[in-house]
Order: sequence, then C-alpha cells, then structure tokens
Amino acid sequence: MKLKYLGICGILSLLSYTAMVVFSPLAYPGYNWITAAVSELTAVDAPSLGLATQLNALFGPCGIVCISAVSVACLNTKSKVFKVGILLFLAMMWITNVGYTMFPYITDAEANNIQNVMHLIVTVLVVLLSIASLVTIFVGSRFDKSQKVIGIFALVTLGFMMLGAIGTNAFKSVFGLFERFSTFSVVVYNACLGIWLLLGMFDGNNKTIKHINEEKTYSNIL
Repeated sequence: MKLKYLGICGILSLLSYTAMVVFSPLAYPGYNWITAAVSELTAVDAPSLGLATQLNALFGPCGIVCISAVSVACLNTKSKVFKVGILLFLAMMWITNVGYTMFPYITDAEANNIQNVMHLIVTVLVVLLSIASLVTIFVGSRFDKSQKVIGIFALVTLGFMMLGAIGTNAFKSVFGLFERFSTFSVVVYNACLGIWLLLGMFDGNNKTIKHINEEKTYSNIL
C-alpha cells in the first residue's frame, strides 16, 4: 500500500473527535458545551465517559498513524526546518494520546490532586509543542515553495489556537466555546496534513497546486 493512502487516517481522526465532542454531551445531563471544557466529557467520573471513549476510539490511533506517515513522506522535502516542525507535531500527538490516557481529568477532585496536576502538565506540554511545531512548519515552508500552502495553514491554525487561549481567559462565561477553537484547530490541521499526503504533495519532486492547475489549463487548450 502506498504511504499516501494513510493520509485518510487524519480525516478519520477528525471525524472521531468531532463525533465525541458533539454526541457525548447527550450522556452527560446538565453539561453545557458553551461553558464546559471538552476534557470534562472524558473525566474519570463523567457519566459520558463510556460513550466518549467509544466515539473517540479512532482519534488517537488514526491521528498518530497519519502524522507518522507524513513524517516519513517529509523526508523527501527540501527544508530541514520544515521536517523538524513535522517531527515536533508528531511528538505533540504522542504526548496528547499517551498523556491524556494516563492522566484523565477528575472533575470532583481537588486542584492539587496528583492526577489533575499531571493532566495540567500534559496540557502545557501539548500547547508548547503545538505552538513550536506550527511556527517551525510555517518558517520551514518559506524555504520550500512546494509546502507554502501547508505553511499558511499552520499559521492559520496557530491563529485559532491563540484566539482560543485569549477567549478562555477573557470570557469565562463562554469558556467551552473558545476552548474548542484551540482543541479543534490542531485536530483539523492534522487532517489537512493527511489530505496533503493523499494529494502526494510531500514528494520532494512535487509541484505546487498553481503549477498543477496551469498544466491542466495548458492541456485543455491543446
């Protein structure tokens, strides 16, 4: 099987995460997505834990398979900085899946509960790695014109992350809404990387979308 077909896993990961976020509240009486964090749906003592776990089953495995395939495909790209950015994103995905699985949030526990403290540490690591990877990917894409589009997507993703971070601190009454800007931005970006992989755009000899369209137009004229 060609490596590029593993890009579909990024889309499956996004669909799984979306299903968990959208449908898990049905099993959590009184849950208000506008004010509550996504992590409360998968908390140890959450009534929605069972449904959330089922719906989110493909998020972790598929997400890691996708970004791992992208990491291998990126060996053909010209920019070393871009490759480092992708590897940082891979590390972030591993920490996300392993960290949150080992240390799920406990809603009714004290703030200094060791498990909740570790959950917070994992969150900090994920945020820092997300920012570092997206910035590095964007900078790296400046040295490889074939990755210009995915670099712009990285910058847009970072913008949504920052919007989420600012919103959750400035508007506590809609904490959950702004938190979803941050959480979904990275998952959506991983899906974008998967689509980019499916299109074969990580090939070192690839062409930009503009060049492909120009060639198609020229072929039609002939």
